[in-house]
Amino acid sequence: MFEFLLGGVDIDEDKNIFLLDEELASMRSGRAFLSEINDNIPRSRSSMVQMVTTLQGPKRRPMTQAQFNKLVLSMVYSAQQAWRPEREEEKEAWGGVLLQLANTTVRELRGSYLFNYA
Repeated sequence: MFEFLLGGVDIDEDKNIFLLDEELASMRSGRAFLSEINDNIPRSRSSMVQMVTTLQGPKRRPMTQAQFNKLVLSMVYSAQQAWRPEREEEKEAWGGVLLQLANTTVRELRGSYLFNYA
């Protein structure tokens, strides 16, 4: 996954992620990666917040590898969305989602939040 991300990604007008490295994108593993990211991650801020809320629920268990990958890929998508908009309020809204996703990732890796919202 990280090899594909290091090659660079962008979002097209249909909100699909594509790889900037055409050679990686043409490989079977590259196509599988694009299918995973484009088919399995939420595309709206509200869907991402709902995913974070579910992952941070009171009966939280350690994430599966698939859940963690979805979380990381959602951060990539959110970062791209936060970087793209021309309206400041859109940037801030996507940045807030990105912060929540990053905080959830830190909680999963070390057992406590980076930021406490309470």
